[in-house]
Amino acid sequence: MGTTGRTVRDYMSPCPHSIGKEQMLSTAHAMMRKWQIRHLPVLGGGKIVGLLSLRDLHLVETLKDVDPRKVTVEDAMSPDPYTVSPDADLRTVAVEMATRKLGSALVVRGSKVLGIFTTVDALRALFELLDVIDRNQTRKTSPAIEETRS
Repeated sequence: MGTTGRTVRDYMSPCPHSIGKEQMLSTAHAMMRKWQIRHLPVLGGGKIVGLLSLRDLHLVETLKDVDPRKVTVEDAMSPDPYTVSPDADLRTVAVEMATRKLGSALVVRGSKVLGIFTTVDALRALFELLDVIDRNQTRKTSPAIEETRS
């Protein structure tokens, strides 16, 4: 399997927000609503210890007798999130996410979270690459069409 020459950095979303593992789920939910995000890296002692997704939140919040103001992020997060370098090959990361059925990969340098690469980002990459293929096929089949568009 070859590389695309594209990296996760080309498509990742910046991730300026994170949450401490001791915070309450209600706080995480409020943050996600406010910033319209679906994933929050979870930190403990300044290190990545997990990832909390909107899906995780909804699952725990729908359990009987669960009060999101009394349950910590640590109780709902997925521990050991999939992490990649910003220079990771796009194809490699996409294959890994698909194989493991992951919704995201945290993009990190050392212990610092730089961004997140989600399935939405992967779809953006797919669209862009398909668009390039379509444009190349149009040029091969009808160069006159491209000339009239200019």
